[in-house]
Amino acid sequence: MQQLYPFLFVFLWSTGFIGAKFGLPHAEPLSFLLTRYLLVILLMGGIALLTRAPWPKKHSDWLHIGVSGVLVHAVYLGGVFVAIGNGLPAGITALVVGMQPLLTALGAGWLLGERVSGRQWAGLGLGFVGVGMVVSGKLGEAALGPMLIPALVALLGITVGTLYQKRFCPRFDLRSGSVIQFVPSALLTGLAVGLFEDYRIEWAPPFLFALGWLVLVLSLGAISLLNLLIRNGSAVNVASLFYLTPPTTALIAWLAFGEQLGLVPLLGMLVAVSGVYLVARAK
Repeated sequence: MQQLYPFLFVFLWSTGFIGAKFGLPHAEPLSFLLTRYLLVILLMGGIALLTRAPWPKKHSDWLHIGVSGVLVHAVYLGGVFVAIGNGLPAGITALVVGMQPLLTALGAGWLLGERVSGRQWAGLGLGFVGVGMVVSGKLGEAALGPMLIPALVALLGITVGTLYQKRFCPRFDLRSGSVIQFVPSALLTGLAVGLFEDYRIEWAPPFLFALGWLVLVLSLGAISLLNLLIRNGSAVNVASLFYLTPPTTALIAWLAFGEQLGLVPLLGMLVAVSGVYLVARAK
């Protein structure tokens, strides 16, 4: 069963862009995320209490889990949602964030002592080329510039967050740990909402669907799987899975919205999958 976790994670994580497309027309980006975080805290807090989940005994563990949560949730998701909300096409956002496996490989040796083999480097490079091919048709959809800044912040957040969690807190209870991760994320996001937004939300059916999906499927399902993968695998192998997100998102968008897929993006999907296979199979 655990062998299916990476595939399930990729599919669930990829639907986040679809949820953003449904919900962001009806809410400001950070207000959307703040509402999502609060609901996750309520749900996971209740589950942790009802099931008597263990909580960390050391103050340092609370700190490390909280910091990893801020990086992976508040910084990464905040950057992605603000970038898309400001008009940056999801394809370009995915391409920017798609550099994460390469940056993670650079940091894995320095912070974690992981050795990245030549075969893994080849796979990482191949995966990045594949991601570029998938989103190549969307690179001219908008003028770049300031809109790229939130996407770059998101890239930094998910890269540092993955490395930090693998280094300082790879193992924690998923129920109580989720609460510890999302509470500081909600506090930081709430502060940003107070400074930059008006908490504008239209409680329309598309927003409610997107909110429910992102809370139940992404924040509870995909994040739990990500934590399990970080616990059991190398940082480089886990990061390489993010190469599969843009191709999978493109397929879902094709099925859900009728977005066209040309020959180059289809070939790019095969290239990206081949790159991830090289990384995963390298010894």
